[in-house]
Amino acid sequence: MRADRTHRVDPPGGRRARVPTRATAVGGAVLALLVVLYGAGLASRGTGELRIPAAGTTSLLRAAVFAALALHLGELAGAALARVGPLPRSLALPAALAGAAASAGQIVVLAVVSDLDIAATYGTREGGLLLVMANCFLLAAGCVGIGRPRWAPVALAGVILAEALRAHPEPYTPELGTALTVVHLTAASLWAGGLCHVLRTMWLRRAAPADARAVLTRYARGAVWLLVVLAATGTLSTLRRLPADVVLTSAYGRVLIAKVVLVAMASALALAARRRLLRGRDAHLAARVELAVLAAVVLLSAVLTVVPDPHWLSTR
Repeated sequence: MRADRTHRVDPPGGRRARVPTRATAVGGAVLALLVVLYGAGLASRGTGELRIPAAGTTSLLRAAVFAALALHLGELAGAALARVGPLPRSLALPAALAGAAASAGQIVVLAVVSDLDIAATYGTREGGLLLVMANCFLLAAGCVGIGRPRWAPVALAGVILAEALRAHPEPYTPELGTALTVVHLTAASLWAGGLCHVLRTMWLRRAAPADARAVLTRYARGAVWLLVVLAATGTLSTLRRLPADVVLTSAYGRVLIAKVVLVAMASALALAARRRLLRGRDAHLAARVELAVLAAVVLLSAVLTVVPDPHWLSTR
């Protein structure tokens, strides 16, 4: 079979679906890499905002942190939803190690752009929080390594809190911003990471379609509430961080609009999958497309943490 075509397989539920070939996957990965590396620069074009040093590299490392967090938390939640039966190979340990490496990498980037040595970088607010994130990821990896994966959420909570504090250094209501980010990041990680684990579990159990569908059904019930939480926290965060007069003229506003569009698409796919499940129909394909859209949301979220705060542009 040629590499630029797709082949057909029977997903859980018996319905045939088109599966992307390796060429499609590579193309998607290249496009994702370009978005992360150049997204901040493209979004800032024509806004008059200052260029952020090493924006592409920082976005890439933060995307790795968000993905690692989602995969680890999602696996913990997905394993509970799967209940009895075979489970896919665990990604918790490599995800935690990748998160630690990405957090440490951000410390190096910060040291380079700030012209500081590593020890001095640890003494800065952002450097210290990144160090906490790296150590918490290592603790989570240690929990998996000693056979106590259920202890890992405590360490991952430290990652989430440190990231929320790092993302909200502003003088105006930082406590509210931190709290909103903690809830938002947790819900987003459970949504994307949980779906990834559920789909991997369904593929492993494809010989038992009813069992595979039951796993997705249990996930869909909880995902509805995650969607509500994400919508509420995202709306509140937007109202406090993005002045209305710079929605289209700031990099933050432009990236946020793209993210909101993708989240709306993912939400529509999630609701469509739930509707199909309630009607006893196969929702595997809709869930897979939803996961792909959520992956794009993770990338844009990473870019969003790098672009300048839009408040200075509003008050010029």
